[in-house]
Amino acid sequence: MTEPDNPLDDVAAAGDGENGVEPSPKSTTLDLTPMPPTKPASASNYEGLVADLSRLLEDARRVSARAVNTVMTATYWEFGRRIVEFEQGGEERAGYGEELLRQLARDLSKRLGRGFSVTNLQNFRTFFLNWPIQQTASGKLPGGKIHQTVSGELAAAGRPEFPLPWSHYVRLMAVKQEAARRFYETEALRGGWSVRQLDRQIATVFYERTALSRDKSAMLTKGAKPRPEDQVSAEEEVKDPLVLEFLNLKDEYSESDLEEALLKHLEKFLLELGGDFAFVGRQRRLRIGEEWYRVDLLFFHRKLRALVVIDLKIGKLTHADAGQMHMYLNFAKEHWMQEGENPPVGLILCSKPDDALAKYALDGLPNKVLAREYKLALPAEKALAVELEKTRLMIERKAR
Repeated sequence: MTEPDNPLDDVAAAGDGENGVEPSPKSTTLDLTPMPPTKPASASNYEGLVADLSRLLEDARRVSARAVNTVMTATYWEFGRRIVEFEQGGEERAGYGEELLRQLARDLSKRLGRGFSVTNLQNFRTFFLNWPIQQTASGKLPGGKIHQTVSGELAAAGRPEFPLPWSHYVRLMAVKQEAARRFYETEALRGGWSVRQLDRQIATVFYERTALSRDKSAMLTKGAKPRPEDQVSAEEEVKDPLVLEFLNLKDEYSESDLEEALLKHLEKFLLELGGDFAFVGRQRRLRIGEEWYRVDLLFFHRKLRALVVIDLKIGKLTHADAGQMHMYLNFAKEHWMQEGENPPVGLILCSKPDDALAKYALDGLPNKVLAREYKLALPAEKALAVELEKTRLMIERKAR
């Protein structure tokens, strides 16, 4: 017996299972209603009060992040609509379109800040083309009234609504096969997948595995179950780089108190070495492909006329860390380096109990003369390692 090519054909048949029923259009609309209040803690149960208040704030943060996501997704769809209508007028003119996106990326970035790279603008355009709706955001309101302002066009009555967050659609757009894309979107809605679960399912070709399975119902039921690593906390939802980018907010944060304290001290230490180091940023975000990364510290060295990219590792140095640093340097060279500057240099700092290591990444420099100049102008690796170890011990003693 041959299996159907599209697993979506069997989603309805899988509806007899616990998770097999496709939601109705009404049920897929994003619910921004806060969780129902829990029973207030009794006066004698202080721990219960703390837990109750913590739960209340977690729920509020999730609702806030999802509300922003709803507006953000509709706004980016509207960006795509206007770009397509402007560049094409309904006809395909690819060459002109690409030049328009490059010009828009430059001008919007100057005026509005982050989030308007050519890649992002291409995503907005693709989103509009692949997720058409019957009524556009500039369509008529009931009674024949037409929106006159931008805020009016995004008002509830005329705004396009999408049931998944923008991060999900960004990931779905990377799926080129239309049937597979529709399958992942349907299952993400049906199973309430987080973006991590969606990303894992796409990476493990869940669509193809389901298509080849003899028991599709079991596959779909099993696939709907999240793993612990799929969970996204309320804090992570609020600090989603896409949300922060949309709101033009800073996203500087560290993963631990120790890392935060070390970064602050290292920042101060380097600035006190003299006038050569100029501070540029901390926890600087960058996106390569569909993945987000962050550079712990970014300086500019005036004598070398070069950026210094610093990455702190709380643990042992690995080959992956070195490879990641070279990836950061390639990105910095293409996107952050300005005319007249020398290529950026990387500094990897590793701090673990009773051991510290500092290592410059100089392999990407164009010649040995420049590499020698870098080594003479930058602080010695051994001195940096000693300072890192001393700082770590001082911080740990204070924490006891």
